[in-house]
Amino acid sequence: MSRRVVITGMGVCAPNGVGLNNFTQSLLQGTSGIQQIPELEQLGFGCQIAGLPPVKESMLANYFSPLQLRGLNASGIVYGVMAGMDAWTDAGLNKNTGTTPNWDQGIIFGTGILGVDKFREAIHLIDAGNVRRLGSTSVIQTMASGISAYLGGLLGCGNQVTTNSAACTTGTEGVIMAYDRISQGKAEQILTGSCSDSGPYVWGGFDAMRILPRTYNDNPTQASRPMSATASGFVPGSGAGALVLESLESAQKRGAKIYAEVLGGELNSGGQIGEGSMTAPNSLAVQRCISKAISNAGIKASEVEVINGHLTATSKDALEVENWSKALGRSGNDFPLINTFKGTVGHCLAAAGSIECVASVLQFQQGSIFKNINCDDLHEDIKSVINEQCVPRTTITYDASIIAKASFGFGDVNACVIFKSY
Repeated sequence: MSRRVVITGMGVCAPNGVGLNNFTQSLLQGTSGIQQIPELEQLGFGCQIAGLPPVKESMLANYFSPLQLRGLNASGIVYGVMAGMDAWTDAGLNKNTGTTPNWDQGIIFGTGILGVDKFREAIHLIDAGNVRRLGSTSVIQTMASGISAYLGGLLGCGNQVTTNSAACTTGTEGVIMAYDRISQGKAEQILTGSCSDSGPYVWGGFDAMRILPRTYNDNPTQASRPMSATASGFVPGSGAGALVLESLESAQKRGAKIYAEVLGGELNSGGQIGEGSMTAPNSLAVQRCISKAISNAGIKASEVEVINGHLTATSKDALEVENWSKALGRSGNDFPLINTFKGTVGHCLAAAGSIECVASVLQFQQGSIFKNINCDDLHEDIKSVINEQCVPRTTITYDASIIAKASFGFGDVNACVIFKSY
């Protein structure tokens, strides 16, 4: 039989808050972490704003040794280690200081691109004939699995230690992968999450595609407008989210606090055929992903009370709502409450799913559904499918039992996970 899986720890390094407490308060209040970035202006970007975690140098000594900090120039690793170590501590777990790995503990921590600034530094040194100045950490900072390798070594985990990568779906995919492994009895505790580098070399490609807003450089907090009639593109962001998934038996045995239960989920692809492409979703696949996640979780579509969507503030937001409606067989007043946190943090790319999973689960703890911001002018195509009251513009008191969270990414890939209050 499949074992029950729960969440016992969380950590976050987001544009609107580093650490669970700061992040929670920002979500309750609808505080935006999107800001004007002088470097983007200097480089002539059309979109000169982004979501950048407010990480102070003084914080780093709590997570890295002086030796590890020497030459560290990979923001994604910094964000991921901070969120991951905080989640581990929050779960009441300790670092393994013994001589034998803990065979029941693992890491599934994803990213899209890692160590871009370090890689650029390496290219300049190599081209200048200074290869010996690269240092001993350039490889781990620029390999995709650098983040899981860092965390695996810091914690002494002996189970699966790996990095997944599925564009904007990465973080939610990792939660489902961790759930699968624990529910099948292959691990007891897995630290899962995802991270994304920050900076012009990550965000430049999106600016070149002209899918970022260009008219809010002087008004950054209003720029990210999911589900809005005036949405003009997603605001790039960065950071990391992390969750400790654990078998219920293990959590109960050690008396751990439990944030929520993971009932299951689904991963699929639209194959980039039909209406699907590298950047556009195949609606049939999205609907199937949602429907299968509900089936795999052993619940009915009517039991979903809250949706945390992908909803990036592009022209595809209305299509996403339509796909949710078709998958659930619910519309108008019968549609669940729906929110997205991209209005406050932007689109954190590979880190989006994990940051948003943390935020979704925090709603159980807070007995609230966090507000949507910048969508008072709800898109007409969305209003034609669901009642406007299904989109809360203020944080509301609500003790949800079932929350569905989904992420959809470049490459026509989809993930949907079902959380239950515990």
